[in-house]
Amino acid sequence: MRGRREIRGATAGYDVTLLFPVLLLVGLGIVMVYSASSALAFKRFGNDFYYLKKQALFAGLGICVLVLCRHLPYRLLRPMAYPLLGLTLVLLIAVLVSPLGLKAGGSTRWLRLGPLSFQPAELARFALVTYLAYSMSRKQGRIKEFSIGFLPHVVVLALLCSLVLLQPDFGSAVILTALTWIMLFAGGVRVAHLASALAVAAPLLAYVAIQKPYRLQRLLAFTDPWRDPAGDGYQMIHALMAFGSGQAWGAGIGQGMQKLFYLPEPHTDFIFAVIGEELGLIGVAVVLFFYGLIIWRGYAIARQAPEPFGALLATGLTTALALQVCINMGVTLGLLPTKGLTLPFLSYGGTSLLMSMASVGVLMNIGATR
Repeated sequence: MRGRREIRGATAGYDVTLLFPVLLLVGLGIVMVYSASSALAFKRFGNDFYYLKKQALFAGLGICVLVLCRHLPYRLLRPMAYPLLGLTLVLLIAVLVSPLGLKAGGSTRWLRLGPLSFQPAELARFALVTYLAYSMSRKQGRIKEFSIGFLPHVVVLALLCSLVLLQPDFGSAVILTALTWIMLFAGGVRVAHLASALAVAAPLLAYVAIQKPYRLQRLLAFTDPWRDPAGDGYQMIHALMAFGSGQAWGAGIGQGMQKLFYLPEPHTDFIFAVIGEELGLIGVAVVLFFYGLIIWRGYAIARQAPEPFGALLATGLTTALALQVCINMGVTLGLLPTKGLTLPFLSYGGTSLLMSMASVGVLMNIGATR
């Protein structure tokens, strides 16, 4: 009887409160990717629909992934936790040492598989969340012990962050670290252990942030972008100009100016600035509302989960989305130093969109399971 109830719960209806804002953001993302990239695509490929077609294809695949993850019982992720983590480590190593590693913008973050490219760091977040949720749910009786509830999880985090930093991808390393700390806190690890880890990690991250000259220059540009307006402060200045020119109602879709070879990569990391210019304060507020709805619903699902693994899994997946949204928007608004992170559901990029849609599908399954 229990198995039948789980099957019925896993195949029940869709969570409209979660699905509706996700689909709206994906649809808006397709429109804004075309608006932001048409001039760039025509210059690079002679086809202004190049990025639009690929993003529409990614969106279609993402919906299929969402439906699949929605109907597969999330408990199937339990036995997959360690294989998924192992696969992620293999892919991260392959990026660095295999000829399949694709270098772009000074970083090697992608694996080239024929005409397709894949970013393992996106998978790393999902794998880390699954591993932490599974491991902590099994150790609930001894989660307060340093060698059981804290140390093994930090070792896995250190391994993932080391491989990510070698790419280099400092932004993903920050997200992985913050995500682990929040999940350990939610899982019941002693606050004293977390505080001591934070005291050690903070100066270490600060050292990594200033170790490379280009990272130090980004930090200096963040404090005063106008000290080098044609160099390190260029992206931030033009992002702020985009928001300022958008005013309340925006210039209109397709009418923005900063995307016309002023703002670098306007269809990926800085698509939020294009939205601010073309849709204005009202459009930005609507986007923020939809993200807030997704995050609120994700944490509500975590609170109502039937058992610890589901609760921790929902907490981790929601936190990963929230961190990525906050960091991307903070960078675009000049509140954080420049980092190469996409905006979930909106930015161009197949790996990011597919993993975000998979996370939403798993959240829906957890919410429907009783």
